Amino acid sequence: MLPIQCKMARTALSLGVRELAELAKVSPDTVARFERGDALRERTIEDLKRALETAGVEFIPENGGGAGVRLKK
Repeated sequence: MLPIQCKMARTALSLGVRELAELAKVSPDTVARFERGDALRERTIEDLKRALETAGVEFIPENGGGAGVRLKK
């Protein structure tokens, strides 16, 4: 997951930084640091991704049109 995908997913789900942090069991500062491009542990990024997927988004890999997200059906 790229930082921009995290922000797009969070926005699509109408989640604030604090709400995502609570779902992923990380600090709000961790979410903010990731979204601005700071390096995080892979495990932490996976925790964020899993929380967003559970909340209802799918991550779209880079496939010539750029990486993205969409809401699950």
